[in-house]
Order: sequence, then C-alpha cells, then structure tokens
Amino acid sequence: MLKRIDRYELKYLVHASHYHRLVEDLRNFMAPDAYGDRDGFYRIVSLYYDGPKYPCYRSKIEGINVRKKVRLRIYPGDDLEATTQGCLEIKQRINRTVQKQRLFLPLDQCVDLLEGDATLELADPRDVRTATNIQFLVRSMGLVPACIVSYRRQAFQGGRYESGMRLTFDMDLTGRVDALRVNEAARNHHFLPLDWLVMEVKVNERIPGWVTSLLAKHECQLHRVSKYCLSLAAGLHRREFLLQHKESFHG
Repeated sequence: MLKRIDRYELKYLVHASHYHRLVEDLRNFMAPDAYGDRDGFYRIVSLYYDGPKYPCYRSKIEGINVRKKVRLRIYPGDDLEATTQGCLEIKQRINRTVQKQRLFLPLDQCVDLLEGDATLELADPRDVRTATNIQFLVRSMGLVPACIVSYRRQAFQGGRYESGMRLTFDMDLTGRVDALRVNEAARNHHFLPLDWLVMEVKVNERIPGWVTSLLAKHECQLHRVSKYCLSLAAGLHRREFLLQHKESFHG
C-alpha cells in the first residue's frame, strides 16, 4: 500500500435517490476497488486526535488553507475487537491539495507511538520519517484522542485513462466522542441522515471531463464536508445535552 500520497480531493454530498443510478453509470468507466468485496465495499473506523480546544477542528471550520491532522485508522472485518493491524496517518491539506503520510503497524504499536511509549525498529527510512513526524505533532500540539468516525465505504479505482484516480462513497456515517479505543465495540451515533452519502473524487492532476459530466448529470453538489468535524460537533452537542438533562434522565 502507498505510504505517501499527494493528490487533489473533492468532496460531494450525494442523496440516496441519486446514488444507485450514479454507480450504474460509474461502472462503465471504473472498477470496484480490489481491497473491498466484489462491489468495492469495506468498513473504516478512524480515531482522530486533536489538541486542547480542538485546533484541528477549528482550523477546518475557520477555513485555514494549510492544516494537518493525525488519525489512527483500522479496516475491521466482522469482529471489530479482533482487529490487530492499524494505519497511522498524517493528513495535510494545502488548499485543495492533499498530502498523506502513512505508517502500517500492529495496532498496539500504533497506540504506543501515539502515546509516546514506542521504541520501534523500522527498516524503511520513510517509515522512520513518518513516525518521527507523528511524534512531533503529538508532542507539539498536545494531541489526544478526540473522536471516533465509522462508516461503510464503496470504492472505485482507475479509469480508461486515469489509472491513479479513486472515487469513493461513504455511507452509514456514525461516530462518538467517548470510549475512544479504535477497536472497541461501543455505541456510535449517526451524524448524517441515512439517506445522505459523502462522495470523494481523488485525482493526481485534474478531474477528467467525463467525471465532471457525470457529476452534473446526477446533480452532485460540491461540499467541503469533514466527517471528523461533523462527528465531533454532533458528539460534543450530545454530551452537553446529556449533562444538562442528567437529573431528568435519573428522575
């Protein structure tokens, strides 16, 4: 798997009423991602880290053009708690350009690295550099676990002339701000209605004309949505509501 990615990412909100026809047309140009099942489906669970007063969240909300965030991601099968492998990632956005550094490790080593307890022997210099950068960001920004985001993804890859392009649909979007262990089977809450999906178009240079035409045909609206920000805001609001009405629930 790629350890460093530099590309453009554009996000769209897609209503379920357009999804099936869009996918039907999309199959004429792209193939399901081999990482998933035969239709390109797989599940993702990410644990996002943020600092005091949530600077990563605020930089997105305030529209800062250059921003970074750190997350721990897993790709669980049927048994979430049995997941043993993790992916550490630094995601940096500069305007519309996205740069990612990835480090794949056993899950316990991922947690140790984020907590500053890891002594890793990494053979690849790129892995050493990524681990060092993660530790620097954790220490300098005071990063701690902030929010879980979980969803089901359908991914398509390649194209007739765009081998590096990916297009993904994220659905059943849920999250939480408590029980922040990435492979813990805790209860999540939806932060987007079930009839809305987040679609991402990821390209190395520019969006092909056929993609632009397809998106226009199915009325896809460009929307700079952040799954982390939506999940965190919904979770904090829910927590505040429960605290304010604690006596009512126990009365």
